[in-house]
Amino acid sequence: MSNFNDIFENLIIFEMANNHFGDVEHGKKLIRAYAEIAKKFPQFKCAIKFQYRDIPTFIHPEYKERFDLKYIKRFSETALPEEAFVAMKEYADECGLLTACTPFDEVSVDRVVKHKFDFLKIASCSFTDWPLLEKAAAAGLPVIISTAGAELDDICNVVSFFEHRQIPFALMHCVGEYPTADETLEMNQIDYFKSAYPGITVGFSTHEDPDNLTAVTIAVAKGAAILERHVALPTEEYKINAYSSTPDQTEKWLSAAAKAKVMCGVSGCRRGISDKEKSDLQGLKRGVFVKNAVKKGEKISADNLFFAIPGTDGQLRANDLSKYLSITANEDMAPGAPVKWSNTITTNCRSAVLEIIRELGDLLTKSAVPLMNRMNLELSHHYGIDKFHECGCAIITCVNREYCKKIIALLPGQYNPCHTHKQKEETFHVLYGTLDIELDGVKKTCNTGDLIVVERGVAHSFSSSTGAVMEEISTTHYKNDSFYADENIQPVEQRKTYMTFYSEWLKDGGKAIK
Repeated sequence: MSNFNDIFENLIIFEMANNHFGDVEHGKKLIRAYAEIAKKFPQFKCAIKFQYRDIPTFIHPEYKERFDLKYIKRFSETALPEEAFVAMKEYADECGLLTACTPFDEVSVDRVVKHKFDFLKIASCSFTDWPLLEKAAAAGLPVIISTAGAELDDICNVVSFFEHRQIPFALMHCVGEYPTADETLEMNQIDYFKSAYPGITVGFSTHEDPDNLTAVTIAVAKGAAILERHVALPTEEYKINAYSSTPDQTEKWLSAAAKAKVMCGVSGCRRGISDKEKSDLQGLKRGVFVKNAVKKGEKISADNLFFAIPGTDGQLRANDLSKYLSITANEDMAPGAPVKWSNTITTNCRSAVLEIIRELGDLLTKSAVPLMNRMNLELSHHYGIDKFHECGCAIITCVNREYCKKIIALLPGQYNPCHTHKQKEETFHVLYGTLDIELDGVKKTCNTGDLIVVERGVAHSFSSSTGAVMEEISTTHYKNDSFYADENIQPVEQRKTYMTFYSEWLKDGGKAIK
């Protein structure tokens, strides 16, 4: 239902109910008063709401004169002919308000459609009035549904009912106590509805004390898209009830809602960062300095850096550093000199690493090799990360005790250069793809299922034209126990990128990797 959310977003409903008191002119004065308030809050879409009841059919014939019954008395005394409601509705249109209406019977639904209202409202008392809901669903209007007194099963059924019919609808958290005390407002229900029914617009229909501005602030903060408030226009002749707001109270209520929206800011995305915020924080960030002298063209290692305040303009900050950032001096630097963007050449390989992870994810998914959910992954890039697709491999360490188990993955076209181990003996078990291996100058092609034993001191290299995944079973692995034939291969501190890898990343082609 998320495609319909824009219909309801930032919608304010002024519920007139029976506060026209059966007097069309008074109803028009009320409409005009709230239309003037709406003009002060252009950030909202404001609608005046009517209630329709077909009195001849709504009240049982034998009870039409029973004015000792509260609701029969109220509805009968404020009843208006159809043309009177049409006159007020058209006046609301002229005043620039949207219009909504709550029908309490099937005849009234037809009148809501006939009178061209923008929204159809289902009252809480009609929540599971299935004959009325069937009629309302056929009306072809956006539906707003109040949930006061509804049990969870009923809410699920009504949600399913409207979703199945592809009717644009919204749920309103509502408590049917008039007025509603603070301790029974249950504002967390807004969170619950948003969680239980994702994609469905959730609003707040209020019956609390009109001077209570906290509830609407909470509702906005919790993401209520629609706000509904009973409104009235008190005069000497017409008094109002304890849960209807005067124009002055309503204006304060809307001001509180508007202020809350400003304070809450954007939703569904990360907020923008102002220049002032950046400037204020910059002075607190530690600058990057070199400990020892550095020559032009020399790569600056992490061991030769320290961090302190104050920093200077154009200086790298500690926040700029990461394992993906390579820094090379492009001028001589004395001990204690600031590391600046202007006196260095920096290379950030983060995007390259993440693309490699996505490719590895594809390979591991195809291999169907079972993996732990959380793994320690290292990328070996013997001649630099930019040449990883030519030379390197990915290694997942499963266990390293007196025995060791690793998963090694080679992308198509990758090779691992010739090296030996002095302390470790290892066996490769090919789990997926084809592996070309060379042992002391003897070349061999291995297929899925093959085992290759590499004894201590045996020079070996391997590659794969198709991509391969293999299991390495060995004695304990030691960090500096790989000795390469090519002396140009980088030391272990520079040829390894370590990170944590999650099997969840394999489920969506790496989209979860940030």
